[in-house]
Amino acid sequence: MELLRGEVHLLVWVTAAVVLLTILLFSTAPFFTDYFRKWRIMRPIPGVGPNYPLVGDALLLKPGGGDFFQQIIEFTEVLRNLPLIKLWIGPMPFLIVYHAETIEPLLSSSKHMDKSFAYKFLHPWLGLGLLTSTGEKWRSRRKMITPSFHFAILAEFLEVMNEQSKILVEKLSSRAGKGSFNCFMDVTLCALDIICETAMGRKIQAQSNSDSDYIKAIYEMSDLIHRRQKMPWLWPDFIYHNLKAGKKHNKNLEILHSFTDQTILERAQEVKNAKASAENVDDDGEEKKSKKRSAFLDMLLKVTDEAGNSLSYKDIREEVDTFMFEGHDTTAAALNWSLFLLGSHPEVQKKVHKELDDTFGKMVFQKIP
Repeated sequence: MELLRGEVHLLVWVTAAVVLLTILLFSTAPFFTDYFRKWRIMRPIPGVGPNYPLVGDALLLKPGGGDFFQQIIEFTEVLRNLPLIKLWIGPMPFLIVYHAETIEPLLSSSKHMDKSFAYKFLHPWLGLGLLTSTGEKWRSRRKMITPSFHFAILAEFLEVMNEQSKILVEKLSSRAGKGSFNCFMDVTLCALDIICETAMGRKIQAQSNSDSDYIKAIYEMSDLIHRRQKMPWLWPDFIYHNLKAGKKHNKNLEILHSFTDQTILERAQEVKNAKASAENVDDDGEEKKSKKRSAFLDMLLKVTDEAGNSLSYKDIREEVDTFMFEGHDTTAAALNWSLFLLGSHPEVQKKVHKELDDTFGKMVFQKIP
């Protein structure tokens, strides 16, 4: 009897194990099928490491953004003659393209608009705006927003760009002739000031107050997302949000969204007031139109699609957050690279300076000794 009871218990445990294993296999079968499909496609492309199971090359990657970028440069220098190389981060393959002639067909095509898996970590912050959306949503949103970037409208932003650029030039001038220095943050804070005022109509004075909670939240959030994208063991939300990094992520997210929410509400009320009273009266009783500069946010509050539907509050926040992130990060990167290349090629820098002098006059630009 005791032996029979033991056999029954064993049978129960074996049955339970088989059922659990079956459920596990069926639930993960699509994952492994997709993984091996990608593996076969990517196999002919040279890689950068041994590609360990499950984590891929993630253990080789440096967590810091600057160190990781330098690491990618080293990978491409070793495989300089190849058009592209592959990098496995967990079960996800990524292609590193580093020749202009290779990437040109990709950048000039509007056919393949699907975003990679890594973009999902931007969703809590940026939602599904122009950067992260795809398909019909991307096309309809792009069509609605494009008129906001008409040259006549962009010309209104020139005053802001000149004002903030002057501050930047003064900061750089004070450090000229005192040896080399890293201008990256100076340029980045200038770009942030410009995009914040032109996109949201708010002055944050990043160039003179880089320690504000909003500015620190932007850079901490960017760093946290970049680190998480490279670490597949942090991808599950239930793990990440219980870690120190995840809690810091959520705190920064609250700061960023609170700032955007407050700005949208204030701007919406201003637009409503302006609509109710299109003109004001000065002390002499003469009427004059308000000269308040429009911001990108103002246009989002007014824009409608072909059916006359306006953007929802969520849609507006998605685009404002997207343009705040994209508008300063990409511009700052391009400006810093331009300065680096001009500094590396003095003969080209002289030609650029001469062209500016010929176009605007020598009195406009003061040469820094």
